[in-house]
Amino acid sequence: MLVFEFKSNGKQNQYNAVDEAIRTAQFIRNSCLRYWMDHKKVSRHDLNKYCAVLARDFPFASELNSMARQSSAERAWSAISRFYDNCKKNVPGKKGYPNFQKDCRSVEYKTSGWKLADDRKSITFTDKKGIGKLKLKGTRDLHFYQINQIKRVRLVKRADGVYIQFCVDVNRKENTEPNGTTIGLDVGLKEYYTDSNGTTVENPRFLIKGDQVLKRAQRRVSRKVKGSNNRGKARQILGKRHLKISRQRKDHAIKLARCVISSNDVVVYEDLRIKNMVQNHCLAKSINDASWYQFRVWLQYFGKVFERVTVAVNPQYTSQECSSCGENVKKSLSTRTHVCKCGCVLDRDENAARNILSRGLGTVGHTGTFALDASNASGELTATLTGEILSEQVSS
Repeated sequence: MLVFEFKSNGKQNQYNAVDEAIRTAQFIRNSCLRYWMDHKKVSRHDLNKYCAVLARDFPFASELNSMARQSSAERAWSAISRFYDNCKKNVPGKKGYPNFQKDCRSVEYKTSGWKLADDRKSITFTDKKGIGKLKLKGTRDLHFYQINQIKRVRLVKRADGVYIQFCVDVNRKENTEPNGTTIGLDVGLKEYYTDSNGTTVENPRFLIKGDQVLKRAQRRVSRKVKGSNNRGKARQILGKRHLKISRQRKDHAIKLARCVISSNDVVVYEDLRIKNMVQNHCLAKSINDASWYQFRVWLQYFGKVFERVTVAVNPQYTSQECSSCGENVKKSLSTRTHVCKCGCVLDRDENAARNILSRGLGTVGHTGTFALDASNASGELTATLTGEILSEQVSS
C-alpha cells in the first residue's frame, strides 16, 4: 500500500462541511464504543450494523457516506481489538482500555462517496455533507494507477489546511544488487546514531532549535482572551510552528533510513522501549525530539522495499560489554570512552554499535560470510493492509 497526499484547495463553506464530516465521524466512533461498553460479546460486524441504526436515528449521521460510517466504526473496533490483544499477551501496566475521542481530525471514505476527475486534478465528494469539489495541489501523479486501485480516501485537517490522502493498492519494490555489507546502529542524544564502522550522524535537535519560536507563539496564545478570534489565529500560528518541526523530523528520518538501508544488506538496531525511557523527566524532551521510533519504523519500511534484512536486538549491556573480548566494563553515562584491560579503546557508542551488530548477526545466523542473496532477504515491516484502518497503521 502506498499513501499519496495532496493539499486541497477549496472555499470556506467547503472546509466547514469537512469539519462537519469529521465531527460526524467522531460521533459514530464514540457511539460504537459506547455500544460495545453497554453490550456483551459485541463483534466488529455488530458495530458495522449499528452504523445503520445511528443513521436512522440521527439525520446528520445519515448525511455521511455509509462506507465512511463503517470506517469510523472500524476505528472503534481497532481500539477494542488492541485492548483485547494486550490483555491476552499480559502486557504489564495499563492495557489501553478504549477511550472516547475528543479531538478527531480526519474522516475516511472507502470506495464510494467520492469521484476523482478524469485529469486527476480534483476530487468531488458525493455524499450529503456538501463538501463538493476540491482541487488537489501536489506533485504526485495519479495517472499511473487505476481508480479501482484506490482503496481509501481520507480528509485530514491540519494546522495549515485540509489534506487529501489516497491509499493505493500497489506493492513498492526497488531492485538493488547486494553489496555484502552489514552495519549496527547505536542511537543516542549526543549523536543521532553511531554505526559499527565508527561513522556518526549529527543529532539535528529540531525542537531545541525552534524552542524560542514556540515559546513566543505560546505566549501570544496565553495573552489572548479565550474564545476570541485573535486567540484562534494565535493558536493556528502555534500549530503551524509545531507542524513544521514534526515535518522536519519525518523528513530527516526518511532520508536517513533510506540511505542506511540502500547502503547495507543487513541493518541491526536497538529494540528500545521509548515509553519507558521518557519517564526520566530530565531526558524526556530530548528523547522525544530525537524521534528514534520514527527512524526505526522507516528502517523497517525501506528494508521491505529494498529487500534488506533488518534485525532488532535487545540493547541491554551493549554499552558495558567489550566488543573485543566480551568483558563487562562498567561505566557511567558521563564516561564516553570504552577502555578495556584487553587493550581495546573505543568510543562508547561505537563499542555499543559493534555489540549490536554481533548480536544481530547471531540472530539471523550469518557466520563466516556477509554475502546475502537479495532474492531471499526479507525485511521487517509494519505494513498498511487492505481493509485496515489507515490511522492505526504506519504512515508511508
